[in-house]
Amino acid sequence: MNEKLLHLSGDLAEFATEMERSRPTLPQRINADPEEVERGLAKLVLTLIELLRQLMERQALHRLEAGTLNDAEIERLGETFLKLQERMEELKQTFGLEGEELNLDLGPLGNLL
Repeated sequence: MNEKLLHLSGDLAEFATEMERSRPTLPQRINADPEEVERGLAKLVLTLIELLRQLMERQALHRLEAGTLNDAEIERLGETFLKLQERMEELKQTFGLEGEELNLDLGPLGNLL
């Protein structure tokens, strides 16, 4: 067998082994309750928004520390992050979600947030 095929075969075997290890944590049935589907989708979307918010906040802090923002930009960023946080709280309340729930377990990589 050529070297690339052997490497690919090893990767697939490793993936299959990892899937078998995570099998007990995966649900055996899909919950098709419409309310739970809506809540699950809201949870996923809010998690992604929270991830983006954290990344934007970090970028803003780097720019602030580097001195590349003027006073008006700093004020505008502060207001934007405050409004986003308020809206996120409203949406979490609407869908009955807690902040800790806005996270994804990425298995061996750890938690997303």
